[in-house]
Formats: sequence, C-alpha cells, structure tokens
Amino acid sequence: MPGSPRGPRFLAAEARDTTCTTCGSDLEERVTDLPFKLGDRSIVIVKAVPVLQCPCGNAYLLRHAVMAAVDRLLDGAEKDAELSILRYAA
Repeated sequence: MPGSPRGPRFLAAEARDTTCTTCGSDLEERVTDLPFKLGDRSIVIVKAVPVLQCPCGNAYLLRHAVMAAVDRLLDGAEKDAELSILRYAA
C-alpha cells in the first residue's frame, strides 16, 4: 500500500488524484507491466496492471484497489525465484 518499498515511483491513488506530481500533466488511464522487487535477488513482473500514468512516462499511480490486488499477488509469489511473471486480474 502507500509507502510500500516494492515498486519504483508509484503511489496508491484516490480517484481525485489525476495530475502528475512531477510535471503537472493530466494522468492517463493505461494498462502496463510493472516490476516489483521482493528481496535482494527476487523480482516479480506483474503484467497488465491498470495505472494512471503521466504522458511523459516518468511517473505513475496505482489506485488503492489495484495496489491491494497487486499486494495479494505479491504475497503469493514464490520468494526464492529470481524472476516471476504474474498476470494482474481484478
């Protein structure tokens, strides 16, 4: 959830948060693949995650419900695997 160390440059967002905190642009609804680091040697890529993303591509937000679903996926991921690929499902 907010403050989670698992992913780069993201925050869990409420629906009212629609502007980029870096450049001020309006965020766009997109579906993308995101990497999450679970430990020193374990990375999970979650495919097809709905995000709010800056058009310049430098920042993105995850809605709270999406982050909660991603957290559940990551909790079930194999912790000893160097690389895992999981598909997001709402």
